[in-house]
Amino acid sequence: MSSKHRGVTEVDRKQGRRFYLVAEDILPEAMLKTVRVKHMLARGEAETVHEAVERIGLSRSAFYKYRDSVFLYDEEGRDKVVTLSMILEHRKGVLSMVLNAIAEEGGNVITINQGMPVHQAALVTVMVDVSGLAGSVDGLVERLARISGVRKAEIVGYSP
Repeated sequence: MSSKHRGVTEVDRKQGRRFYLVAEDILPEAMLKTVRVKHMLARGEAETVHEAVERIGLSRSAFYKYRDSVFLYDEEGRDKVVTLSMILEHRKGVLSMVLNAIAEEGGNVITINQGMPVHQAALVTVMVDVSGLAGSVDGLVERLARISGVRKAEIVGYSP
């Protein structure tokens, strides 16, 4: 789905969460500063969130409010690394099927983080290099969601 309205372009829609490309000049200052803080931390220009927000002039509460929701759009590096969040049943072979599906689609797993199973299900976060993906990222997520033992699969972040 794609629509344009007053400098806002919808680019993705997953389970009630929408992502937009928004012109910089209409963003609140706190969102712009949040992106600057994230880049400072990523480049090692600041060692702590406290140090970075202090140097940029942003409150820590504003940073934590926006940090997982605002990203700098990079046309050249767009969608090269995707962070996926999944809830997997605690059964033998489920994670293996997920990893095989990612590989078969042309994705390359960078990191895997799995929490302790609670009520026979575990939260798994996977960062995937999707630059060699045969199809779309949405297609990959849909395939993962169809795997037996995957209760939920969604995109939670993009990185260049």
